Amino acid sequence: MGHRIADSVHLNSSKKVQPFPWGDMPEEEYYRIKKVQNKKERFKSPRGPSLFTQRWLPVDQPPKAIIFMCHGYGNDISWTFQQTAIFFTQMGCGAFAIDLEGHGQSEGLRAYLPNLNDVAKDCQIYFESVKREDDFRGLPCFLYGESLGGALCLLLHFFDPEGWDGAILVAPMCKISDSMWPPWPLPELLKFLAYWAPTWPVVPSKDIVDKSMTDPAKRELSKSNPRRYGGRPRLGTAAELLRATADLTRRLKDVTLPFIVLHGDADTVTDPSVSRALYESAASGDKTLKMYEGARHALLQGESDENVARILEDIAAWLKERVDRKNKY
Repeated sequence: MGHRIADSVHLNSSKKVQPFPWGDMPEEEYYRIKKVQNKKERFKSPRGPSLFTQRWLPVDQPPKAIIFMCHGYGNDISWTFQQTAIFFTQMGCGAFAIDLEGHGQSEGLRAYLPNLNDVAKDCQIYFESVKREDDFRGLPCFLYGESLGGALCLLLHFFDPEGWDGAILVAPMCKISDSMWPPWPLPELLKFLAYWAPTWPVVPSKDIVDKSMTDPAKRELSKSNPRRYGGRPRLGTAAELLRATADLTRRLKDVTLPFIVLHGDADTVTDPSVSRALYESAASGDKTLKMYEGARHALLQGESDENVARILEDIAAWLKERVDRKNKY
């Protein structure tokens, strides 16, 4: 289950970072070269916010499965995250993703997440609407989540235990690393203050990008994302993440869907020991754990090209086996 990944870095941090991912190329031309059909839409949450969504579909064949993708805290679906969506599309799958409330191009106060169950419900309603479309009805359905997105995938599974054919969990936020929080008793004080000023962005925290990424050029690329939230966490968001992750840690034994969990053992943002506990505790009869020695939190956006290719190979092999199995019967 443990995998050593290469230490080499292929990108030169002294090079000028180009706008990602298409640089000076028109966006439509980039997708044409990749043989990907991209569509951007707005989805109205029943709670009120207008949420930004994207879909990526292969242009030369109908999709053999659909992947529903959830991004991490402070991130969005339109920067480096979409490279993974394109990867799934080039495997012959359709990929669908939604900017969470307060993130990316969705409405809401920036990076304010007062209730993760509400956020997960938004994702569920959108994903279910896609499932009902004629082109996708009856296809195998998989969840994909990075960091906070991994936690949302587990919430979606708990909402509908039979609704998904599997989940790909990349450094899931089932517990926030202790190194990300100030020492006791400050966290207790912050929880108290969150009741009175939940939107106040004052929680002491190190920059997640600096702690997440091994490759220096990719670190700068991530920081150049114009929609990334790099400010201090809001009191209400921090309190909710603590509550939700504590609840998830208690419910690991209730996970029954097929899953692969991938985590770097040098991750100081989310706790890799909880991914091990998920693998050991889950009731699922089809579960896989991949631990990568020396890797940090951002496995697909922050490691060297060589390491990312290795991790994507593991994801592709797991997904292909289960897609082929579902489509066979």
